[in-house]
Amino acid sequence: MIAVALVDDDALIRAGLAALIDAEPDLRIVGETDDGYGAVDLVRRVRPDVLLMDIRMPRIDGIEATAAVLRAVADPPRIVVVTTFEHDDHVYDALRAGAAGFLLKRTPPAEIVAAIRLVHAGSSLLFPAAIRSLAGAAPVADTAAARAIATLTEREAATLTLVARGLSNAEIAAEQHVSVETVKTHVSNVLAKLRVRDRTQAVIAAYDAGLVRAGGT
Repeated sequence: MIAVALVDDDALIRAGLAALIDAEPDLRIVGETDDGYGAVDLVRRVRPDVLLMDIRMPRIDGIEATAAVLRAVADPPRIVVVTTFEHDDHVYDALRAGAAGFLLKRTPPAEIVAAIRLVHAGSSLLFPAAIRSLAGAAPVADTAAARAIATLTEREAATLTLVARGLSNAEIAAEQHVSVETVKTHVSNVLAKLRVRDRTQAVIAAYDAGLVRAGGT
């Protein structure tokens, strides 16, 4: 059973998501709060596997709340930020803060529950076109990110650029004419060298360092 918690200041949105999620046999809502201020306490209290976090809230928004949860909780949930607008520049900041991905509030119900399962399994919710657009307004060549990217081998850097394009391990393997296991090794090495938890954070580091540009890879 995948435990899910909600952070959203809109009661109607919370009610709709709760009904949708609780209708699934392998998902259940374990808690909710209407303010990012209560996110850390909520996570500590109910220990969700996945946390759906509204991006725009009064007092503490989803960016600050995401960072607070990841900073305060030893074994934090996978956080997915939820936004009304695909090109909301706050999403990029939330991803940099540690969110595993993002969903649009207009996402069809079947895709929302599928996304929860995907994130729980360790994958990331990346939308390459949207990330490229969001990264266009972000600072490039962050010193820490650039230093970390510089430690990658040529093949690891090439693999990361393909990850940023949204390719799966199987697609990267076909592109590079190697096995899927080899790709998995490269991806694992990238995550370790960049000291990030998942593919989303690796892609954000690639944009911050300028390895991948908003206009293309």
